Amino acid sequence: MPMAPKTKRNLVTAALVGPSALWLFVFLVLPFVAMVIFSFGERAPEGGYLPAFTFAQYANLPARAAAFWNTLMLAPVGALLCLLVAYPAAYYLAVKADPRYRLMLVSLVVVPFWTSLLVRTYAWMYILGSRGIPNLLSMIGIEDVRMLNTPGAVLLGIVYGYLPLMIMPIYVSLEKLDRRLLEASADLGAKPVSTFFSVTLPLSLPGVMTGVALVTILLLGEYLIPQLLGGGKVFFIGNALVDLFLQSRNWPFGSAIAVTLVLVVVLVLMVAMRIAWRVSGSRQVDLV
Repeated sequence: MPMAPKTKRNLVTAALVGPSALWLFVFLVLPFVAMVIFSFGERAPEGGYLPAFTFAQYANLPARAAAFWNTLMLAPVGALLCLLVAYPAAYYLAVKADPRYRLMLVSLVVVPFWTSLLVRTYAWMYILGSRGIPNLLSMIGIEDVRMLNTPGAVLLGIVYGYLPLMIMPIYVSLEKLDRRLLEASADLGAKPVSTFFSVTLPLSLPGVMTGVALVTILLLGEYLIPQLLGGGKVFFIGNALVDLFLQSRNWPFGSAIAVTLVLVVVLVLMVAMRIAWRVSGSRQVDLV
């Protein structure tokens, strides 16, 4: 008996989606469920997990308030600085750059990703360290300038490390912009600044929101940049998790912080999608 078309389509869909769904279930859903279970447990005397059911780990979250505060303050600020640097660059690439050289310029934006973030961050450690910029400043009479192990150094590393992730979504939005709208605005007597704020910026907001959401979500779990450029003095949630799981071996408390971080990321994503939906008038799947 021949197979019904609907059944055949369902089988094809299951065959295509099944491997990805299985991968996500095993490596994303199950670990998260394990973290949730651990978060209600207690720390074993030798470290690790002791089965229990208690909310003590969540009640103890204020003990890591500094890590939460630094993350929730510096991550949005870092995303905003990335946006301020990325938007002019993306605008130039999409609107002003010569089409003959556009592909090469876009490639230059991606080139830093070919090098490990660890290596690039170590380079900034040298530049901001005592033998880098502070040493040059001391030669011209500006003494005792400390740039490394400060929030400013962390923000600089964030902008440098995550800038391409902000540029590309904005560039895609601007590159798809209908140039006839800009010409129509100019024909109606609008000045370039008015055209930008009334036409270009609103139409590129989906790309802006995608870039901001992407960078902010990744920064909420950042570990490497605060560790190297902050010198342990600028503590992010990622640093707290490494300390709790590897040093203190307090798995339940670390799991409670990790679950809270996941909830914060989901909240940020929902807010970003809501804002994108309101400013564009339709839901933006780019943010998912």
